Formats: sequence, C-alpha cells, structure tokens
Amino acid sequence: MTRRMIGKAAILLWVLTVAVLGWVFVKGWTTPGADGRTQIVLAPVERDQILAEMRQLLKAVHGIVTAAGDPQQNLKSAEQTARAAGMAMAADVNPTIMAKLPLAFKQMGTSVHQDMDRLADAIEQGETPPQVLARLSSITGRCMTCHDMYRLSEGVE
Repeated sequence: MTRRMIGKAAILLWVLTVAVLGWVFVKGWTTPGADGRTQIVLAPVERDQILAEMRQLLKAVHGIVTAAGDPQQNLKSAEQTARAAGMAMAADVNPTIMAKLPLAFKQMGTSVHQDMDRLADAIEQGETPPQVLARLSSITGRCMTCHDMYRLSEGVE
C-alpha cells in the first residue's frame, strides 16, 4: 500500500468520523415514540439526572410565582431563585448525557437557563411582578414545547 493510498484512507476515515459525530450531535440517541413524541434513550442514572434538573427548574418557577404573587414580599428571593436556575445550574452537565440529547432539546434547555439569568437581571433592575410573570410565561412556554416533543426513556446502562 502506498503512502498516498494510506493518506486517502485516513482522510476518508476522518471525514466519516466527523460526519457520524455531527449526526449524533444533532439527532442524539433517539427513537420514535409510540405517543408521537421523540424518545431520548438514556441510561437510568442519566434519565434521573435530567429529571432532577427539571424538578429544580419547576421549584424555581414556583418560587418566582410565589414571590411575584405576594405584594408584601420583596422580589429579592425571586431574583436569587431565578439566578440559581440560570446557566450556573447547567454548567456541570455530563458530556455523555449532552451527546445523547438531540440538538433542539439542548437549544431549548440552554435558552431556558439563559432566560432565567435574564429574568434575575430584570428583577434586579426593578421589573414589576406582572413583567416578571410575563417573562416567566415565555420561559415555561418552552418547557411545555419540549415536554410535548420529547420523552425520556431508559435504555441499558
């Protein structure tokens, strides 16, 4: 085998590897679901980690709504709650899990965390409870879209 043939084979393998990795990055580890949603196939521990993050986000939404709905309460607690649910919450996500998630899921999740940071900034700058709730409604709209599109299922560990 000549060096030229080896070089061509190496380039072909490199291009093929990049194409497969790109495809997996966009599609994730998914299968069509029986209920019309896309199933994201995860190991049980990975599924539990994502569901725990979703519960944290729901608790943050509850804390913000509670603070915004009480005229006697300072919105400082809502600001802290929103900030805790921002990008800092998403900073240490396991790369293996991220590889299994489809691109649209990753984009929606990232936008929710970024908007929680923006919400905290808006509260800090003095937005009123109705303005805070309007921002939160936009965020939870993405949560609903994601839950309508995807289902987490357990594969083998």
